[in-house]
Amino acid sequence: MKVILLEDIKNIGKKGQIINAKDGYARNYLIPKKLAIEATEANIRNLEAEKRRKEEKEKELLQEARSLEEELMKKTIVIKAKTGEHGKLFGSITTKEIADVLEKEHKIAIDKKKFDLEEPIKSVGEYKVRIKLHPQVNAELKVIVTEK
Repeated sequence: MKVILLEDIKNIGKKGQIINAKDGYARNYLIPKKLAIEATEANIRNLEAEKRRKEEKEKELLQEARSLEEELMKKTIVIKAKTGEHGKLFGSITTKEIADVLEKEHKIAIDKKKFDLEEPIKSVGEYKVRIKLHPQVNAELKVIVTEK
């Protein structure tokens, strides 16, 4: 019996895949547990339409990420912090602070987890901070840390 998998099943297949399963396994296990549906023409058309919608949405997200990347590459944010001797900061600048300043000054909201900062900024200077906007798109934001 041909079935369309609704979830990933180890050693059988991935979600959306059409497989040949034994009749008893399909009728008594896969279909009742909502792990698969029978591969009728209507269900196959629905699966293909869903795949197309998913691809279109993915393309749209990629376009949004690319436009945001272009916008971020032009931006520079300045963070003022208290400093001690030789330009060392009291504390450090973290991704949360960078995200807050970006949202406050430029009205661009990006989750702090998307910022790729190897270690917190601990001294005055100019830094390039990578932002992971999409698996295929990374932007660089220029951050300048100055004395208060």
